[in-house]
Amino acid sequence: MMDPRQLFIDERHTGMCVYCGGHPDTRDHVPSKVLLDEPYPPELPVVGACERCNASFSLDEEYLACFLDCVICGGAETFDMHRPIVKRILEEKPALRYRIERARKGDAADNLVWDPEADRVRNVILKLARGHAAYELYPKLEKPSIVGFALLQALSDDQRSAFEQVAGGDKIGWCPEIGSRAFQRAFGKSPDRLPLSRGWVMFQPDRYRYSVTEKGGVRVRMVLSEYLACEVKWES
Repeated sequence: MMDPRQLFIDERHTGMCVYCGGHPDTRDHVPSKVLLDEPYPPELPVVGACERCNASFSLDEEYLACFLDCVICGGAETFDMHRPIVKRILEEKPALRYRIERARKGDAADNLVWDPEADRVRNVILKLARGHAAYELYPKLEKPSIVGFALLQALSDDQRSAFEQVAGGDKIGWCPEIGSRAFQRAFGKSPDRLPLSRGWVMFQPDRYRYSVTEKGGVRVRMVLSEYLACEVKWES
């Protein structure tokens, strides 16, 4: 049986950090464990990464995981946290908790509004997208044409429908590189025991799902905690 962690296309990526192109001193989980709950799915996907890149994203990933749970819970009180890992991080790092609390504001109508550190969020989204692109197809080191995110519930019906509709159901005119994981998923086969639903890789129910398509360029979509919709695209 083919080992999904060692497909022949991966040989082109050896000796390469998928984030910067440097020498891969380490391997990085995609997605990062801080965005998931235990027990983790079997055979967590990994990609090659240099030690510098692997370490440089950690604080921003931690921030995004904590920020999302605080927004969903409506505050930064640790006893309200849904996720044990977030509760632990905020208890161990009061400065981070205070930083997130400062992002909670009220508007003129006294509605609760959260103001994220957008650069940190984009940094994590782009990092995740590069990792997924490398794992499913091939590394994308160049600058993408789109790096966007929005609240899933804030999308209009048309926007939500367009976002949820990922390529892959129609095989004609869309065929990822033969032998890639994306190719196998396009034909309804899972190369790594991760379940598929309507073109989405359901990494962890209600916590993390993603899709990688190659039609008019490489497009990666992710949904974090069924709350934050993300998209990164590289034009062909």
